[in-house]
Amino acid sequence: MRVVDAAWEEWLSCNVARGCTPDSMIDAMVRAGFIADDARVAVHHAFGLRTSEAAPATAAPHPYRYDDAPVASGNLIRAYDRDVRVLLRCERPQLIVFADVLSPEECRELIGRSRHRLKRSTTVNPVTGSEDVIHNRTSAGVWYRRCEDAFIERLDQRIASLMNWPLENGEGLQVLHYGTSGEYRPHFDYFAPDQPGSAMHFAQGGQRVATLVIYLNDVAGGGETIFPDAGISVAAREGGAVYFRYMNGQRQLDPLTLHGGAPVLAGDKWVLTKWMRERAYGC
Repeated sequence: MRVVDAAWEEWLSCNVARGCTPDSMIDAMVRAGFIADDARVAVHHAFGLRTSEAAPATAAPHPYRYDDAPVASGNLIRAYDRDVRVLLRCERPQLIVFADVLSPEECRELIGRSRHRLKRSTTVNPVTGSEDVIHNRTSAGVWYRRCEDAFIERLDQRIASLMNWPLENGEGLQVLHYGTSGEYRPHFDYFAPDQPGSAMHFAQGGQRVATLVIYLNDVAGGGETIFPDAGISVAAREGGAVYFRYMNGQRQLDPLTLHGGAPVLAGDKWVLTKWMRERAYGC
C-alpha cells in the first residue's frame, strides 16, 4: 500500500499550484498504487477541502479497444538496415520488448555525443503546455533534430521502420541520463485531452500515438521501465528496447500504458526515446 511521504506531499503541492483538478490528481495517485479513499483524502487535504465536499463520481470512459498494432509480426523484424529480435509481445497494453535495436558501437556513440550537452529534463505542464522541471523526473537530457546528420538519420530511419510509422511523424530523438537514485515516476506519454495545455501540442502533429525507449547501457541495479497497472517490468539491456502504443484507430487512449523509470540502484542509466505523432511533426 502506498503512503503519502514527503515526495508525494511535494507532488500534491506542485499540482495544486499548477491548477490540476482534484479528480485528475486522485486518478493519478490511484494509478500509482494508492487506495482510492486514501488518495481522495490526501488530495482534498491539499486543496483545503473536507472529504464531504468531494466532486461526485463520474462514469468510467468506454473501455479501450485493442486493434492491430502497426509493428510487423514475427520474431525477427527487418528494420531499415538492421535485423531486430523480438523477445516479448504483450497484448494489453500493446507492448513489445526488442533486442539488438542498436549496436554497442552506436550506443557508445550516442552516449559520447550527449554527455557534455545534457540539461535537466522537463515535462509538459498540463495547464499551460510549457516545459517545466519537476521533482518526479530526475534525468538530464539532450534533443537531436530529426535526421540532423547522417548518423542520426540512420537511427531515425531504422526506428521509423521498426515502429512502422511515417518518419515525418516522429519527434526528434531524445537521449536521457539517470544517475544513481535517478527515476521518472509513473506518467503517461500522451497529452491529456482534457487539459488546456495540450492544445499547443496537438497543433503540431496531433496526439502522440506510441513510444520506443532504447537502452544505451546495461544498468547494474534497478532502472527498469515499469508499467504498474499491467504488472510489467522491463530491465535495461544495452541495445534493447521497449515499444508501447497508447492510441488506437478510434483515437482512444490506453490507461494501461501508465509507466515510469524505476530508481537506479547502482551505476547509471542512458536511454534514447522516440515519440511518434498521429500526423507529420515539424522539428
